[in-house]
Amino acid sequence: MPTVKTTYLGDLRTESTHLQSGNQLITDAPTDNMGKGEAFSPTDLLATATGTCMLTTMAIVAQRDGIELAGSEVEVTKIMSSTPPRRVARLEIFLKMKANVVLSPEQIQKLDRTAHTCPVALSLHPDVEQVVSIEWLS
Repeated sequence: MPTVKTTYLGDLRTESTHLQSGNQLITDAPTDNMGKGEAFSPTDLLATATGTCMLTTMAIVAQRDGIELAGSEVEVTKIMSSTPPRRVARLEIFLKMKANVVLSPEQIQKLDRTAHTCPVALSLHPDVEQVVSIEWLS
């Protein structure tokens, strides 16, 4: 069974439906590529998927150890290549992590490693540079 169904609406816009939940999202071509930039672009979704995957997998691992990461955030800066072909060249990922307990150095190392090995990060082409910074807030 398909995961997502996407319809082209015209004017460089799509509407995608997550078939299991029925949730929908719109994409627009970015303003630097003939679009209106009124919604996520497909490459914005790639950046979003990478950051949310890191945050989610860290939360899964933390939850197994009785740690809650609610209030943690991720900011992703997407940098497109300056030469053809047009592609995402670099993702700068900044995780601001909060935990409900004081973490040991071993726990922090385990969660940091989890971020770097999330399924989306591992699925990206090696030419996409991923620069990950993690700040643990108290």
